[in-house]
Amino acid sequence: MFPWVYGFEWNAGYLIFLGVFFTVALVVAGTVLAALWRSFRTVRKKQEGRVYWHTAFEELTPEERRCRHAITGELPERCCDREFDCRGCRIHARLLYSDEAAAHAAGSGQAEACGVAVPLDRYYHRGHTWVREAEDGTLLVGLDDLGRRLLGADGTVETPPAGAELRVNEPAFVARRNGVEARILSPVDGTVLGPASDGEALVRVRPAEDFRTTHLLRGGEAVAWMRHELDRLQVALAASCGAASLADGGAVAEDLGRRLTAREFDTACGLAFLDV
Repeated sequence: MFPWVYGFEWNAGYLIFLGVFFTVALVVAGTVLAALWRSFRTVRKKQEGRVYWHTAFEELTPEERRCRHAITGELPERCCDREFDCRGCRIHARLLYSDEAAAHAAGSGQAEACGVAVPLDRYYHRGHTWVREAEDGTLLVGLDDLGRRLLGADGTVETPPAGAELRVNEPAFVARRNGVEARILSPVDGTVLGPASDGEALVRVRPAEDFRTTHLLRGGEAVAWMRHELDRLQVALAASCGAASLADGGAVAEDLGRRLTAREFDTACGLAFLDV
């Protein structure tokens, strides 16, 4: 069928075959080259984290992508279509929170959901980290109480080195326990200054100039979200792993990870830290 093959003839049938063959070959080659170029450009611009989160978000179920205003009951059926980044969401801006209003509503006390502490002096990311502004204007970033209970005393968290650039919703930390590894997303844009010294946070971060907290949860909204998360984890564990229970006498166990099998723990970390 090709000119260099014995028996080839320059007739209409052979020419049509050659035209189709080389057209398909060019399309395939062009597609491969375009994919390689996009990958090269992504690596050069250090956008691997953004690509990772975009792919992970697309794999979340509608229940896992519920809008923050659906969780609070304001828009019960709404799913997030902005990858949990509310900073450019017109509906969110129109509905409720400016940073000042959220801060006023939050106060400085402490709430809880099934025994899980939700201090009201900080903001919460949907990947179970929190952010609190220090007196010097830097940001303290740590694991929330549910994340801490999942890892327990045996778990470790690998933090980025000083000077590392963090971007919202991109992998920033790596949690490990019992052979399970989970990536934890950054709740902030900024530069890591080093480990935190307060014994509660993981790192101290200098926020980016245009950083806003619009995408983070606070106050009663954070409490409603935590309750929703506990319900979601319980249902998911029961469906995929059997009858795993998060609560012990009505409250979540202090070392929750110890109560779960390796499979259950892997499932819980993937759901909680959005590492699908």
